[in-house]
Amino acid sequence: MALLLNALNSVLPFATDGESEEGVFVGPSIAEFFPEAVLFVGTPFEMNRIMMIRIVVLLSLMLFFYLATRRMSLIPSRAQSIAELGLGLVRVNIAEDLLGKKDAARFLPLLTTFFFLILGMNITGIVPAMNIAGTSVIGIPLLLAVVAYVVFIYAGLKKHPVAFLRNSLFPPGVPWPLYIIVTPIEFVSTFVLRPITLTLRLVMNMIVGHLLLVLFFLATSFFFFEVDGVAKLFGVGTLAFGFVFTLFEILVAVLQAYVFTLLTTVYIQLALADEH
Repeated sequence: MALLLNALNSVLPFATDGESEEGVFVGPSIAEFFPEAVLFVGTPFEMNRIMMIRIVVLLSLMLFFYLATRRMSLIPSRAQSIAELGLGLVRVNIAEDLLGKKDAARFLPLLTTFFFLILGMNITGIVPAMNIAGTSVIGIPLLLAVVAYVVFIYAGLKKHPVAFLRNSLFPPGVPWPLYIIVTPIEFVSTFVLRPITLTLRLVMNMIVGHLLLVLFFLATSFFFFEVDGVAKLFGVGTLAFGFVFTLFEILVAVLQAYVFTLLTTVYIQLALADEH
């Protein structure tokens, strides 16, 4: 972000961040992730734009799957084909591939919910009139990471009530004196860092993607409407970069939903492994 803003400053010496006078470029701010409340202001149910986006995504997903699956047929409709493609991706390429058919059936509802909910909330970052991902504020990513963490612990304790914790903290085959060093490392990496990294990987990708898109399109508007002469041509470049990064953001939205679901599955697989 700083490099891009510095590049704009080098092109336009009068462009500075954080100012609002006419003829001055104003870059994106972290304040965009904390919009003012628009509904139920001053109550425990206060809602801002991002919360409304999350609710819209949730209702849209429920409506889509209801319409796509209410009349299943051998010759699928477009909606049914899309739903089956997504469900098949999670079931075959993630759940069954890592957990096997028996365990995959147990955890498939959770993994499917993770994938589609994250994908839906990620993709709103490029949807007109929304323009910000529902996962760009830490609440939803943290909640999903906590759920994944609880399921990981539950799966391990249910299948290996004693061996799960013992082998997680005291890996077999390590000389006893080394457990003084190994056990704290294993505890932090297994029971602390996993939910943190799940959360931060998702939320930071969405934050950076949003700031980049806003930067490019604000710069495009600035060059086209606020400056004169040959400098307007820079708007073509920033518009092109904005379009390319929009396509890239779609890829990131899908990839982050896939990675979050995949890592959750891997953690469950580790908890169920017979080595415990």
